[in-house]
Amino acid sequence: MRTPFTRRHSLRSLFLVVSAASLVACSRPAPPEEPVRAVKLLTVGVGALQSSLEYAGEVRARVESRLGFRVAGKIVQRQAELGQRVKAGQVLAQLDPRDYQLAADAARAQLAAATTQRDLAAADFRRYQALKEQNFISGAELERREATLQAAQATLDQARAQLSSQGNQAGYTTLVADVSGVVTGIEAEPGQVVAAGTPVVRIAQDGPRDVVFAVPEDKVAHIARGQDVAVRGWSGGAPLAGRVREVAASADAATRTYQVKVALEGSDAPALGATVYVTPKALSHAGVAAIKLPTSALRQEGQATAVWVYDPATSTVRSQVVQIATADGNDAVVASGLAPGMQVVATGVHVLSPGQKVMVYRPKVVVAPVPEAQTAANSAAIPPVPAASAAAAASSAK
Repeated sequence: MRTPFTRRHSLRSLFLVVSAASLVACSRPAPPEEPVRAVKLLTVGVGALQSSLEYAGEVRARVESRLGFRVAGKIVQRQAELGQRVKAGQVLAQLDPRDYQLAADAARAQLAAATTQRDLAAADFRRYQALKEQNFISGAELERREATLQAAQATLDQARAQLSSQGNQAGYTTLVADVSGVVTGIEAEPGQVVAAGTPVVRIAQDGPRDVVFAVPEDKVAHIARGQDVAVRGWSGGAPLAGRVREVAASADAATRTYQVKVALEGSDAPALGATVYVTPKALSHAGVAAIKLPTSALRQEGQATAVWVYDPATSTVRSQVVQIATADGNDAVVASGLAPGMQVVATGVHVLSPGQKVMVYRPKVVVAPVPEAQTAANSAAIPPVPAASAAAAASSAK
């Protein structure tokens, strides 16, 4: 028979067992140990750079003129077309010449009037000169007639110059090419009223060709006149040689780059406006020894770039900050932070942590299966065992 004490003891024991089970169920399991990761390593070495700085350029004429009328007026005709080859003296466009022809006619009439006045003054001077010789007039009167003749002569000279000027103005209504070349731009159309000097036609003169390209501010200091430049066409063809002819003294207001002009050597220059690739020899890094790493080995650590360096003594990795100078194809050129002979992690850098133990990844060697035909051939090549020999071997085994 259970007593009250025994019943209380049993209930207390049950409560302790239930509480212990609850505490065991609520406790967190121990975190699993981090696995030892296998990493691919590469040994840092010094190699030669392969890439060079290359810029896109355009072939242009060394001299390109923007031709316009020397007088204002309305364009009535334009003979030049884009891409047309023109010769010196060829008519390119014409203005309405009627106002200038009327002005020339007015100047011609003034010249005729001035000629008449000069002739009359000359006749008067001769008559008064004869009277002076007979002492019929004073010398002062003759001097006045001489002054009138000189004024009439000056008026005649002025009218003659005015007629010549008006004739030139009428001639300026016809725009002619002053050099031979190719029309590379049309900047005005028939019916348009243009002012004196407004560009109408742009002509690239025949002769030497230049390649024009732009370089950023940090590279312009390395380019100087006379340096060699390699030029290759976008559409292929043999490479061309050139020399720097001109470097802009100030940056372009829109692009903030500096324009460089390269004179092409030889007569086989590409067509005007062709796209070419320019490689300045002064900016070439081909053959320069440097440390290169694949981009998969780099990671961002704050504001710096870092790599994982493997320590073979402890089989752990540590973070090493490096400075990247430039790119060479798909590789990054390391300026500082690494030395030849060091081993760095090549891939999977985002899953590692400082001091983590790693193992060097070694590719598995897969043995290729032997074809059945080769197995059968090997079996056929083994000579059969005689029956007597087989029986003797069995008896000895027993």
